[in-house]
Amino acid sequence: MTEPIPQPAGPGDRPPPARFAYDAHTWKEIAHLLTNLPVSIVGFVYTVTALSVGAGLTVTVIGLPLLALGLMGARQLGRMERARARALLVVRVDEPSPLPWRRSGGFWPGLWQAVKDPVGWRTCLFTLIRMPWGVLTFTVTLTGLFVLWPVLAFVVRAMADVDRAMVRGLLSPSDELERRIAELESDRGVVVDTAAADLRRIERDLHDGAQARLVNLAMGLGLAKEKLLEDPDAAASMVEEAHGEVKLALQELRDLARGIHPAVLTDRGLDAALSSVAARCTVPVAVTVDLEERPAPAIEGIAYFTVSELLQNVSKHSRARSASVEVWRSDDRLFLQVRDDGVGGASLDGGTGMRGLADRLGAVDGLFVVDSPEGGPTTVTAELPWRDRSGTPAGKAPGKGTPARGRR
Repeated sequence: MTEPIPQPAGPGDRPPPARFAYDAHTWKEIAHLLTNLPVSIVGFVYTVTALSVGAGLTVTVIGLPLLALGLMGARQLGRMERARARALLVVRVDEPSPLPWRRSGGFWPGLWQAVKDPVGWRTCLFTLIRMPWGVLTFTVTLTGLFVLWPVLAFVVRAMADVDRAMVRGLLSPSDELERRIAELESDRGVVVDTAAADLRRIERDLHDGAQARLVNLAMGLGLAKEKLLEDPDAAASMVEEAHGEVKLALQELRDLARGIHPAVLTDRGLDAALSSVAARCTVPVAVTVDLEERPAPAIEGIAYFTVSELLQNVSKHSRARSASVEVWRSDDRLFLQVRDDGVGGASLDGGTGMRGLADRLGAVDGLFVVDSPEGGPTTVTAELPWRDRSGTPAGKAPGKGTPARGRR
């Protein structure tokens, strides 16, 4: 799985106010400003060398590849600067999306993508600007440690704020689109893995269930055919046994089809389908579906299987006496909430399929929130984007309102 993408800085990310008595934040800022000079020298020398050699040789065959390699190296310098800023300046800045090599369509298109990479060029600009700034911050900070001790904390804070602004302005992704691209690439991998797992499950169920029964049925009918004239009574018994095998095979095929997409969901919608699932739960379940219209089939199917999986967890793990399912729409979102009065302790890492559900909902821009303290009760809230039956996002619509977020 991919690492979580850092979020933009909020009020809780700001360091405390500068004080005459130095604290840990002030010492981190001093360390950052003192290391600016050696880091800036390395970045400046690398950038000037890479750009001058690459640009100077663009008239030859190796010019563009060298320039592309130089910009890719600049990306790594930017990654190190972001890590240093996070560690010493308490600033959060997103990691930019990687270069789309797989979608480039070959060596030369990929090479051109690297040459025009905005992240690499902005990092080069950052290293060039930081050279004189690194000299200034190093000189002022080192001198201030001896002659500006009473007010050094305030001077350091002002210079560190300039560093924070440069890191956010030049080393952060260019816009929200890059963040969204990275999320979609991750979600696409989840969807592919989920689809492959579902296909393997269907194949396994067919092979181990209905297929095995049909093979036994064929063998039994073959034996009955051989004994039909010699021992009619034994043949009749074998035919009766084969008839029972046919019923069991049909039932397994129905269960498998229900696991792929139940007919009741297609014909009658979420209310009837979830009521059918609740009837098979081992504890009494109250189902409330407050929808004026049906969502898109894909969203409806995800909602159905999410509730079905959660009710299976209730039956297997919760030791609950009762449970409830609520489904409603609020604006352009579809909400599902499953509660039980069991022992609690459910979590996304608890091995009960919660993580898989969270990944599936995340792949369609949904949310999955678990509130399950030890001793219970457990409340699981799932949120999906609302799309109408034509597949387009819906507009505003009245609803019950967004539920309070529980603990993840």
